[in-house]
Amino acid sequence: MTIVIAEDQALVLSALSRLLSLETDFTIAGSAADGQEALQVTRSLRPDVLILDIEMPGMLGLDVAAMLHAERARTRVIMLTTFARQGYLQRAMAANVAGFLLKDSPVDVLTAAVRKVAAGQRAIDPKLGAMLWDFKPDQLSDRERSVIRLAEEGRSNKDIARALGLSPGTVRNYLSFAASKLGAANRQEAGRIARENGWL
Repeated sequence: MTIVIAEDQALVLSALSRLLSLETDFTIAGSAADGQEALQVTRSLRPDVLILDIEMPGMLGLDVAAMLHAERARTRVIMLTTFARQGYLQRAMAANVAGFLLKDSPVDVLTAAVRKVAAGQRAIDPKLGAMLWDFKPDQLSDRERSVIRLAEEGRSNKDIARALGLSPGTVRNYLSFAASKLGAANRQEAGRIARENGWL
């Protein structure tokens, strides 16, 4: 089976490639170091399985998975992450991701997950599966999420307004609504809460 690995940390990417190459039925067809490249390589090579990091430059792995799902790509996706966040798992499920594992999973768990996913099944780390029972819905709209992301970068309301084609007053309202929904005292706390829950 063919595999593409998308991981922005060169050392992790190299280690994953070497470990998975030891399996006689696996062929590493390609790799990517950011979200945009992951999308391009997957569209071009059409691997059986894409192993995808969540937090990558350019585009989140979750967004890559959602785009591939919207395109009805046949490639099965396994999210591999350091971050055990409920919101990430829920967004992955919404994007029809077939596997969701932590980076500290043993190699035999990863190889078994790749085979399972390639066979049309799902593979979710048991520690993460338990989080589905403690469901906390994402309370933010897409626009609120966009505004909070830019605010987290330290941008002013005026800069955010210009970037999103909104008025500064509208940006202020979005930040206020988001902070209120999250029970946050300010925009920084709203960003922290949203990020910790995997909603950004």
